[in-house]
Amino acid sequence: MPPHAVLIIEDEPILGKNMMNYVGRHGYEAHLAESGEQGLQQLDKFKPDVVLIDYNLPGINGLEVLDRIRKADSQVKLIMITGHGSVQVAVDAMKAGAYDYLSKPVVLSELKLLLERAVGQERLEETLSYYRNKQAQTSGLEKMVGESPPMQFLKSTIRQLLDAEKGMRDGELPAVLITGETGTGKELVARALHFDGVRHAHPFVELNCAAIPTQLLEAELFGYERGAFTDARERKIGLAEAADGGTLFLDEIGDMELGLQGKLLRLLEEKTVRRLGSVRDYRANVRIVAATNRPLEQLVQESKFRSDLYFRLRIIQLALPPLRARGEDILRLAGVFLSLHSARYGKKQLRFSPEAESALQAYVWPGNVRELRNVIEQAVLLINGEVIEPAHLTFCATLGTPLAAREAMAPSPADPALPGEGSKLEQVERDLLVQALKTTSWNVTQAAKLLGLSRDTMRYRIEKYDLGERQK
Repeated sequence: MPPHAVLIIEDEPILGKNMMNYVGRHGYEAHLAESGEQGLQQLDKFKPDVVLIDYNLPGINGLEVLDRIRKADSQVKLIMITGHGSVQVAVDAMKAGAYDYLSKPVVLSELKLLLERAVGQERLEETLSYYRNKQAQTSGLEKMVGESPPMQFLKSTIRQLLDAEKGMRDGELPAVLITGETGTGKELVARALHFDGVRHAHPFVELNCAAIPTQLLEAELFGYERGAFTDARERKIGLAEAADGGTLFLDEIGDMELGLQGKLLRLLEEKTVRRLGSVRDYRANVRIVAATNRPLEQLVQESKFRSDLYFRLRIIQLALPPLRARGEDILRLAGVFLSLHSARYGKKQLRFSPEAESALQAYVWPGNVRELRNVIEQAVLLINGEVIEPAHLTFCATLGTPLAAREAMAPSPADPALPGEGSKLEQVERDLLVQALKTTSWNVTQAAKLLGLSRDTMRYRIEKYDLGERQK
């Protein structure tokens, strides 16, 4: 890695040369300019990472030089050198965009520490920019694989939402609640809403509410002040503040405890947060996207989830279909994962046999897209040839039992009667839905349990077959 470049604009020759030599001995490439005009001339040619600017320069003063450099290159770190006790100059420099300041007489050891911090901050910003760009490249509607009717409907709804948000004048985007079974890709939808939306240039911050102990979740989400509790040795900014201007994605929102739900509701309504141990509120202009695989309506009825928060979150609700309801998307996704893992493990020209494709489509995929990805990765790892057969498709839930063997071992008390000749699968499915609904007195939740479906899947199929009203 080439050394970082430092431009020193200082009209005192001895001080300027001492700083240049000292900086050079510590691994930096240093140049010296004796006036603001010379410094500006060297800016394009030298392209420094850090510029040290003396305030009292002949001709244009240091503040004007700082302002011109800031307009020419917003990424360079600017450090103002002021006379002893020139507090107002230092304040003005910081307001004008200076990274920090040094007071004369300059202590070279302090200069070294300041340069190290400035360069470290630059590297951190470069790293964050890299990961943010990488996130954007792997996110968005175009990255959501699927052409089945449920996925086309979902993508169409997301596009409608994004188009509507472009015309919003106040910039306060509505909260979105994403529902669906585990492994259906709720995070991909959240990322599409952000990186294809009007806030794509701002942070996308995610937090899994089920992955952090309840007592730590509040501190992680809202931050805390120094001394707020025993181990709070310094101030910590919460994720809600870190996402200011962007999107805060709260996964597994159904696992958040009631007390914290009230504070989240306040963030939604007032766009403010209060850190633990603080007596003041801070602005946090964030768009909240929440996701859950739990039945929030049922949790509200059981007083385990706040009704006011639930209705505030579901201004827009997007339901992800389970993989078993996506038809040919199973093979599309399997092909994507096969290419991905084949390249990763250096195995080319792998393909599925027709029997393996049939087996993939016949399986019910309780783990959805996540399970499919893992199954394909395991098959790619263990195969010696080029053709993936059903025997290569194994599942953690069956302790490595091949798919074909699992189907053979599945208990079946009695073979179901086949419908008569000429019957259509859609009609059989519709009749089964009606029978389940009648059995449960048209209770959608109970009917879904009876058929082994999620409530969202049941709702989707009710709409599909136009069963919104009780059938006579």
